[in-house]
Amino acid sequence: MLLDPTTTEIIRNSLVYASEEMGIALRNTSYSPNIRERMDHSAAIFDEEGRLLAQAEHIPVHLGSLPWGLARTLDYCEREDIDLEPSSMIMVNNPYIAGTHLNDVTVIRPVYHSNRLVGYAANKAHHSDVGGRVPGSISVDAKTLFDEGVVIDPRYLIRKNWIIKSAVRALSSRSRTPKERMGDLKAQTAANITGERRVLELVKKHGLKTFRQACTESLRKTEQLARLRLSKMPTGTYQAQDYLEDPDGENILLSVSITLSKGSLKVDYTGTDKQVSNPLNAVFGVTLSGVYFVTRTLTGDDVPANHGAFAPIQVHAPEGTILNPTYPHPVAGGNVETSQRNADLLYRTFSQAVPDKVPADSGGSMNNVMMGGRCRGKSWAFYETIGVGLGAQRDRDGIDGIQANMTNTMNTPIEEIERSYPLLVKQYELRPDSSGSGHLRGGTGIIRSYQALTNEITVTVLAERGRNRPQGLSGGGPGARTEVSLYKKKRGRSEKIRLPVKTTVILDEGDIIEIKTAGGGGYGRPEKRERQRIEEDLENRVVTLPL
Repeated sequence: MLLDPTTTEIIRNSLVYASEEMGIALRNTSYSPNIRERMDHSAAIFDEEGRLLAQAEHIPVHLGSLPWGLARTLDYCEREDIDLEPSSMIMVNNPYIAGTHLNDVTVIRPVYHSNRLVGYAANKAHHSDVGGRVPGSISVDAKTLFDEGVVIDPRYLIRKNWIIKSAVRALSSRSRTPKERMGDLKAQTAANITGERRVLELVKKHGLKTFRQACTESLRKTEQLARLRLSKMPTGTYQAQDYLEDPDGENILLSVSITLSKGSLKVDYTGTDKQVSNPLNAVFGVTLSGVYFVTRTLTGDDVPANHGAFAPIQVHAPEGTILNPTYPHPVAGGNVETSQRNADLLYRTFSQAVPDKVPADSGGSMNNVMMGGRCRGKSWAFYETIGVGLGAQRDRDGIDGIQANMTNTMNTPIEEIERSYPLLVKQYELRPDSSGSGHLRGGTGIIRSYQALTNEITVTVLAERGRNRPQGLSGGGPGARTEVSLYKKKRGRSEKIRLPVKTTVILDEGDIIEIKTAGGGGYGRPEKRERQRIEEDLENRVVTLPL
């Protein structure tokens, strides 16, 4: 019997809302500012086969890593005889299983109805500190995964609805902020229980058979729509290259070719440089996320984010390269920086096929800032990312000062920073003269600076675009480079020291660390920009000289 299309859509949308509600529950019950204020988390619901049914519009870098991570976690549990029994939850942060980096802890809940597996509720949240060399755990000079914090393979977090204290301690005991870790883990369990409750309500209302039919039909229709959109793109093979900036001063090559043919997409990273002995390696789940994100933005936002949308896509990244490293290479920066370069690289490649749909390079970095130390007898750790300028497109200027591509977290409110940490935010504004020139200009970057209110604060900045500027399209100019500066107090005066964009320094009371993020590339020849737009840019101090 054919299923009523209306019922299919009701169930599909209900699952989307359920995943969104999971995110709300996680945010509202979390302990750390990074999750509570910045919303650095994602939530998703899967069917009993592990196929993605719905994922909330949270963090794009989790788009491919959650399905990839669930599949690998289920394989691990089967090999190790870990039974995902009713009323249990599994936790994991090993990126070679879970799919991002150690700070992202994934919690999975199997959903049962009348002792029959219906699916899984899962969420991933960035814990601000999981141990490792530096506060915030993301080190610029990590040589192995173990330098980046505690590594947790899949294990029970909950059995028979009771929290396993040893599992919580496995994370919290290695963190500089154990109380936050315990609170955030409990928030993750609450989110999964919320998702489970909503799934079971749908099963009870429609019946298990109808629920499963609707899910299968939803995936089929989504795949059909995704293939239709891909089939409208010009067939052919297109290639592009870009570079990451190695902390040692070298460039790391990323190379990709995409093949569009008959409603399918093949992505091949053959030619990309080998894995490196620093944290810029990106596990394959992160690489998948970049492909899925870019493809989804080009096929239309009416294509649901589920397994069907990704079925027409094949991705190959040779093992042992920076986009598919081998255990235990460090990977913290791959999740946050290499993922961004991958997205810009893919857009650059697609620009040869669908130039009207593709933006110029974004600022191309999450501009990760990690700080920590001791204050009033307690350890503290702070993490945030800073927005950039988006690249311009054929019909619009780039957006100013926004999280780009693989992340869409909020900023940490200044009041929250100054209330929670021994820091004073000295400056937070758009960065003039950072946008790429063009008929349509790129977005501007951001200036954000922090002053230390106590001694011996360890600060790590992990950013990109310090050497290689974000490129424009169709004659547009490049965006400004990222700049990091230290203002060191000496004998009552402040000395400015230019730092690498990947660096760790110690701040003493009164010192200031300043990050100027990159602007987006422009689109079209600058001389074609309308006079009125130039005057508006001058008036708004987007530029101080005409582009």
